[in-house]
Amino acid sequence: MNWEELQQACQNCTRCGLCETRKNVVFGVGNRNADILFIGEGPGEQEDLQGQPFVGPAGKLLDDMLSIIDLDRKANCYIANIVKCRPPHNRDPLETEQDACIDFLREQIGLIQPKIIVCLGRIAAMRLIRPDYRITKEHGQWAQLDGIWTTAIYHPSALLRDVTKRPETFTDLLSIRDKIREINAQV
Repeated sequence: MNWEELQQACQNCTRCGLCETRKNVVFGVGNRNADILFIGEGPGEQEDLQGQPFVGPAGKLLDDMLSIIDLDRKANCYIANIVKCRPPHNRDPLETEQDACIDFLREQIGLIQPKIIVCLGRIAAMRLIRPDYRITKEHGQWAQLDGIWTTAIYHPSALLRDVTKRPETFTDLLSIRDKIREINAQV
C-alpha cells in the first residue's frame, strides 16, 4: 500500500465504533522519510477537530521537547498514533480499538522505515514494546524490535499533569538525541 492508499483506507475506516463519533481521522504528520517516529495512543479533542496529532497543550509541549533535541515535526520526524480516531472523553483506547487500527500503524512504519521509534506514554509502549511494560520503571530504556531502536518516554499530557516527571524526561530526550547521533555516525 502506498501513502495515498493508506490514508484513504484510514479515512474510510469503520472497523470499530470510534468512526461513529470522530470529526476527523488523525492520520499522522511529519517527514515521511524521517529516521525517527513518535507514536502516541490516540487523538484528543483538539486533534480530532483539526485532524492533526498533538496540536493541543500536549502538542505544544511535545514541540518544545522535540526542539530540545533538534527535531521538528515538519522537518525531520514523523508523529502518529496507535488509533486514528478519538476515543470518547479522551479515555484510553480499548484493546479492540487498538486491534482495529494497528495494521494502519504497521503500514505507516513499513512506509517510513524509521531507525528509531519513540512511544509516547504507557499505552503505546504496552502495545508496541511489551504488554506488561511499566513506563514509570522502564522509560528511557532501549530495545531493538524488528531491527528498529525503540524506547518510551512519558506522554506529554502526563508531563502537564505531573511536572515532577520532567527532569526524567529531559534525561530520556538526551538519550534519544544520543541514539540519533549514534545511528547517523554509522551511516
